[in-house]
Amino acid sequence: MPPQRYTASSSATVQSESPAAAAARYYGEPHKFDPSFRGPVPRRSCTDVLCCLIFIIVILSYVALGIVAWLHGDHRKILHPTDSYGHFCGQKETSNAEKPILFYFNILKCASPAVLINLQCSTTQMCVSQCPDKFATYTDMQLQHSINKSHWEYYKQFCKTGFNNPDKPMSEVLRDEDCPSMIIPSKPFLQRCLPDFNTLNGTVTVANRTRFIDALEIPHSVTELQQAARGITGLVDTKEMSMKIMEDYAKSWVWILIGLLLSLAVNLVFILLLRFTAGLLLWSIIITVILLLAYGMWYCYTEYSQLKDRPGSDVALTDVGLQTDLHVYLHLRQTWVILMASLGVTETIILVMFIFLRRRVRVAIALLREASKAIGHIMSTLFFPVLIFLLLTVCISYWAVTAIHLASSGEAIYKVMSPDVTCPYANNTCRPETFNRTNISTSALCIGSQCLFAFYGGETSYHHHLFLLQLFNLLVFLWLLNFSLALGQCSLAGAFASYYWAQRKPQDIPPCPLFSSFSRTIRYHTGSLAFGALILSIVQLLRIILEYLEQKLKGANNSLSRFMMCCLKCCFWCLEKFIRYLNHNAYIMVAIYGKNFCTSAREAFFLLMRNVVRVAVLDRVTDLLLFLGKVVIAGGVGVCAFFFFTRKISFAQEEVPNLNYYWVPLLTVVIGAYLIAHGFFTVYAMCVDTLFLCFCDDLERNDGSLEKPFHMSPELHRILEKTRQQR
Repeated sequence: MPPQRYTASSSATVQSESPAAAAARYYGEPHKFDPSFRGPVPRRSCTDVLCCLIFIIVILSYVALGIVAWLHGDHRKILHPTDSYGHFCGQKETSNAEKPILFYFNILKCASPAVLINLQCSTTQMCVSQCPDKFATYTDMQLQHSINKSHWEYYKQFCKTGFNNPDKPMSEVLRDEDCPSMIIPSKPFLQRCLPDFNTLNGTVTVANRTRFIDALEIPHSVTELQQAARGITGLVDTKEMSMKIMEDYAKSWVWILIGLLLSLAVNLVFILLLRFTAGLLLWSIIITVILLLAYGMWYCYTEYSQLKDRPGSDVALTDVGLQTDLHVYLHLRQTWVILMASLGVTETIILVMFIFLRRRVRVAIALLREASKAIGHIMSTLFFPVLIFLLLTVCISYWAVTAIHLASSGEAIYKVMSPDVTCPYANNTCRPETFNRTNISTSALCIGSQCLFAFYGGETSYHHHLFLLQLFNLLVFLWLLNFSLALGQCSLAGAFASYYWAQRKPQDIPPCPLFSSFSRTIRYHTGSLAFGALILSIVQLLRIILEYLEQKLKGANNSLSRFMMCCLKCCFWCLEKFIRYLNHNAYIMVAIYGKNFCTSAREAFFLLMRNVVRVAVLDRVTDLLLFLGKVVIAGGVGVCAFFFFTRKISFAQEEVPNLNYYWVPLLTVVIGAYLIAHGFFTVYAMCVDTLFLCFCDDLERNDGSLEKPFHMSPELHRILEKTRQQR
């Protein structure tokens, strides 16, 4: 029911007004009592129609963009490596069908792995069936070819297709880029031949060698290969670690699934207990967390004391770096000091909060108990996030597919790649068929230049505006993402509001409240949700652009620009948080009273400001209680998983698989358990926020008399009265 404006007719002075009357005179009269009011306003009209029409047009345009991108793009251009002629490696029904790996003629010309992956290395790139597994130079091959032709047959597979002249002079071969001057032992990584680095007695080697000589008798070292492929050793280590992790997943996926099902069962039991013993359960969680933190501090101090005189325990964490064996960190004193300090700060914050805010904690627990009752009467709300998750999955998938096809739109574009940065023709477009007949390759400043594949593009208006289309794709993606989240929030808010405003619970709760709220939201308030989501999406897009600009300015030594960038990022971060919070409460008001977005946002803001103390305390306390619940559930399941995977459970030791890293399934179970708990508790958080706004509105529009009775539960009213009397 829409709020009615109050017109003061009394001649009383401001000093004689009660706080409620002063608030009514300043902000307007809150909702007056209506005995027929049983929840969200049933008779509504469409809100923010213009924004709704714009939203529909944008969605249709987005669909059209996806179709155009699908017709012009080719995802294979992104997924498969491409040789110097724009041909895919490993593409079926082509000459490269049996050649899935990309080989670089002179990897020393490549500056970094990013250059390799982006195919912007100024050397000839060919598709091959396998990477070389031994050292060889073109000169060595020519000397050995007269004795044994098998040397040429092996070397030939790394030359240009069709080249079959092993007697061609070395200078001409290098000039025409017919063959690489040398090949080195390599392994395929990301479908590209990269040097096979190994460690021998602490020294990085390639095939147990630290130095080698190319066909021009120029000596090189493994250090040069490392500089050319900077970070490759780390990537190789990452690959080996990834293989072990995948092996662990293959061995333990059944137990991971059992752990997640156990987490689901624990969440359901927790919700059931919260329904009947909310106060006892939440106070038990608080006390348990405080005791566990105290025990954690004592344990950290004990471990620190034991390591005090142990050699090597004073090494800093920064010197150790990232290690896959977590036991390495447990032998360092600094680890236990950091853990003890973190636990101490957390313990202090929780103790101070619950000592000085214990009255607010009681109200927060009453709100959670009321939320449990509401969810108990509307059980379908627990499974409603699954629908929102599916919508988000569709949005993310459509955006990713569209982005890939936009990035791969057009024909192959070739550019002049020169090892000399002073070449005036560098980065100019060229044609491989006619490049050797031009004067570019013979120019004194462009010696060694080549016409190589650069990227996919075109000369049409569509290709010239691909960057803007990608920005449009990103903006609409953010818009749809935030709209889907808003749809879930507004639908849940309408269902829970129908519970709160029911005079007799559960008799006056309308049938199918969640479905009714969802259908009302779609039918009448699509425009309002789209309006709020658009504002938030624009701010998020600006933040993404700022992150992009910061990456571009990283190499600049301008302190002023970095300072300005940090200030802008901070301001937009705060703005996004404020808009997100305001939108959240505006959607609740839209669900209850059916007004447009701006009016709902204004009324929600003023309602919260009139109850700023309750907002600052109760809202944060309930969030903390829900967070502690998620931590306890995820932690409890994690402890069980830890004892299982570390073979601490005697009767289940034979069932535990042999793992490379026991923390792989352990972290998976803990993170999965936390996400499952988060999904359930998100509904609780939305319920608490809705009931809190209704609670504040109820206090303003009613006074508890027979004429204006409260809609809140008697328990919540009783705690509120005690809180008022104790002030």
